[in-house]
Amino acid sequence: MYNREKIISVLDALETQYHNESSPPELGHYEPLDGLILTILSQNTNDINRDRAYEKMKSDFPEWKDVVSAGASRLEDSIKTAGLAHTKSARIITVLKQVYCDFGDYSIRGLEKYSPEYIRKYLRALPGVGAKTVACTMLFDFKIKAFPVDTHITRISQRTGIAPVKAKPEEISEMLENIVPASRCLGGHVNMIAHGRAVCHSRKPECNSCIIASLCNKNLSE
Repeated sequence: MYNREKIISVLDALETQYHNESSPPELGHYEPLDGLILTILSQNTNDINRDRAYEKMKSDFPEWKDVVSAGASRLEDSIKTAGLAHTKSARIITVLKQVYCDFGDYSIRGLEKYSPEYIRKYLRALPGVGAKTVACTMLFDFKIKAFPVDTHITRISQRTGIAPVKAKPEEISEMLENIVPASRCLGGHVNMIAHGRAVCHSRKPECNSCIIASLCNKNLSE
């Protein structure tokens, strides 16, 4: 169903342009809970607004216990830059309370002793935590093989034909995790996002300057 050779060819071509596999960015946190909350904030917003909201929240509430003590209403005001503040504030506090209940601390580093399958299952069971958030936390913070898929990666995967046109992000993520070597997941993920932002736009993609144009399925509908 999936063309392993083509997937690797796409990653190889993007690496020659963006170099995030050879020089991977440091996107993780010493405390994986920090990365998890950051990723919850990133839902349905851009990186700039996510980071502004996270910095404001940490300035207002230096420790996670301060967030819980403050309550959803005050947190909502603190993270409003990220959008959907009412929903996200409730989710964040619920997650923090659940983590404290499970580990006796505002930390999920204790998950490191468990298998990747158990970590994925635990994170997925947390309220408001979807497949992409789980994959980001596993890849960036736990350094476990995963391949988060956002709108950019979905678009590139469908246009190049490495995934079916109607494939869902979670399906594409599972496929890429099964095929892409662990050492290439972080850099490959970042390279695909960079290409989606710079060239393979949702509207009016710059096909004439696209390094993977020869690998693109021209018959795919936009």
